Amino acid sequence: MKILLTLMLMTLTASAADTPPVNPMNDRWGRVRFLLGTWEGTATGQPGKGTVERSYELVLGGQFIEERNTSRYEPKTKGGEPEIHHHRGFLSYDKTRKTFMLRHFHEEGFVNLYALNTDKSMAEYLIFDSVNFENFSNEWKARESYDVISPDEFVEIFELAEPGKDFVEYSRNHFKRKK
Repeated sequence: MKILLTLMLMTLTASAADTPPVNPMNDRWGRVRFLLGTWEGTATGQPGKGTVERSYELVLGGQFIEERNTSRYEPKTKGGEPEIHHHRGFLSYDKTRKTFMLRHFHEEGFVNLYALNTDKSMAEYLIFDSVNFENFSNEWKARESYDVISPDEFVEIFELAEPGKDFVEYSRNHFKRKK
């Protein structure tokens, strides 16, 4: 029995040695992989106070990360209806630009295209700057930032800049991974 157990352990050790460890530098989604999963949190900003639910999942053969978002803001008037906002997003990697691209499709008809700002981003803080908009003025600028607090918590900040002006925070969402 001892010999059989020793042979099994040697086989397992040899098999483990043959399998190279996963190198995060070779992981196409390494910088944004923490997003995968289901999240919930609080929303604050110009739309008001509310709650937000979001999910991220690999889709289309792992070529994209799809984002699904629902934000519910408290009514602006007593007895009023809450404002509910939906948007979908897709993260992709642009080999030509050598950076991540983020596309947000909003139910109001806006489509925002962002590129990861590799000069300003760090491992724990990602900044996506707008490249262009559909159905909105391209004289404006937008920024989506992700402040990664832990693998199970992040803060998303959405900022807008009118033509010729500095960025102003429009909304802030504080997410925690849903268990």
